Amino acid sequence: MEWGAAVLLGIVQGLTEFLPVSSSAHLVLARAFFGWNVDEGAFGLAFDVALHVGTLLAIAAYFARDLVAIAAALPEALTADRGPGKLARLIAIGTIPVVIVGVLIAGWMEDHLRTPPVIAITLIIGAVWLLAAERYGSRHRNEESLTAGGAVLVGVAQASALVPGMSRSGSTIAMAMLLGLTRESAARFSFLLGVPAIGAAAAKEGLHILKAGVSGHDLALFAIGMITSALVGYLTIRFFLRYLTAHSLDVFAYYRLALAAVTIVWLLAR
Repeated sequence: MEWGAAVLLGIVQGLTEFLPVSSSAHLVLARAFFGWNVDEGAFGLAFDVALHVGTLLAIAAYFARDLVAIAAALPEALTADRGPGKLARLIAIGTIPVVIVGVLIAGWMEDHLRTPPVIAITLIIGAVWLLAAERYGSRHRNEESLTAGGAVLVGVAQASALVPGMSRSGSTIAMAMLLGLTRESAARFSFLLGVPAIGAAAAKEGLHILKAGVSGHDLALFAIGMITSALVGYLTIRFFLRYLTAHSLDVFAYYRLALAAVTIVWLLAR
């Protein structure tokens, strides 16, 4: 059962980290619906860190050329007006809000907001956000056209996704679309912007896990979840970017509303 649960949660993470439906919501709800303990044992926060490392590997593999170019352009990040140098600057600026919010209240959010009632509400809010982006975004520019102010706004959207159920990809893609980016460009910037945030969060929690110690059995489960989320995440990025060239985000908004309804019915029936 544990091996199967590790694979299933890895698949859930790989799919929902990049689709705008909230990975945290699905991980919490999957545990709640199936009775897996959220706070203790092998499938607690430490396992979530392993899953996020898997999706970070997926981004690194898919955007390897972009990331290498951005890293090489770091010396000119402050002055470049186009290309990888400017993109590096935009990513740095966009990361500031999530760092501030993460340092100040991330712990409180983890303790108080990772619950099905909160997630039912944020699923609905995120759905409305996606529908608004589709209807009011001009969608004619690429990611390099963002200004520093635009990067801050996308960064604020990323910080809002620290609330479980909001969806990091959904919040940032919707904000970027409202700022005029095409769906595909918004998704690309969202995924690249996620690299520092996901990496820092995984490193921070990983240090706590190493200090606390992990059994060999748990490490094996973590490895299964991480590998699964990496493979599924890579395929999801590839599919999603192609999907966005000709399709809207409406189907994901309607899915979020349906999942919120299922969650509310489940809560009322308990």
